[in-house]
Amino acid sequence: MPRLIVDWTEAPAARRAVELWHYSGTLPASKSVRCGAWIDDRFVGCVVFSMGQRLLSSPYGLSGTEVCELSRVALDSHDGVFVTQIVSQALRLLRVRCPGLRLVVSFADPAEGHVGGIYQAGNWIYAGTSARERALVLDGSRINRRAYTGRNYGAPRLALPVGARWVVVPGKHRYLMPLDKATRRRVELLRQPYPRADAQVEGAGIQPGERCKPVRPLPPA
Repeated sequence: MPRLIVDWTEAPAARRAVELWHYSGTLPASKSVRCGAWIDDRFVGCVVFSMGQRLLSSPYGLSGTEVCELSRVALDSHDGVFVTQIVSQALRLLRVRCPGLRLVVSFADPAEGHVGGIYQAGNWIYAGTSARERALVLDGSRINRRAYTGRNYGAPRLALPVGARWVVVPGKHRYLMPLDKATRRRVELLRQPYPRADAQVEGAGIQPGERCKPVRPLPPA
């Protein structure tokens, strides 16, 4: 039986995992904490939790310090039960490290072909979709819009690349994981049926970039 270890890891290991195995290719710019995963001492990816913001927490009557986002699940494979176990163990670590947290929010992007299967397997609460938004697309793939809108945490605004265009993309599927009984009672009222993997979503035609393969395993931090 393969041996799974989930523990805290440093930014360089998480950055490598995201570059290799997540469609965004980047770590969140906001403050975050990172859990690495190893199977039989082989580094297989990370789970990243980002600091909550007012817009993320306000719909649930909570403060920004009581809510965080599970912003990246970057693993070399999303097949099998290990993915659910990795996310579950990462949540357990988060509870211990951040006892004031009450809710974790995560999103699955239908424009990337995602409906949130890993959250459904983990019995997260599905709370519908976020509002539709504009995305910046170049050669059929989305690029980081912050660099071109002047909202890149103080970095200078860049000129749009030649050929880039703005498109409207569907809202993201929103999933909630309450961390205490009182929060669970509150957000359970928002539960909706899980979206199906075969559901057709208008505007979800942007194709993610081809995923890379790991060059070498990373050691535990």
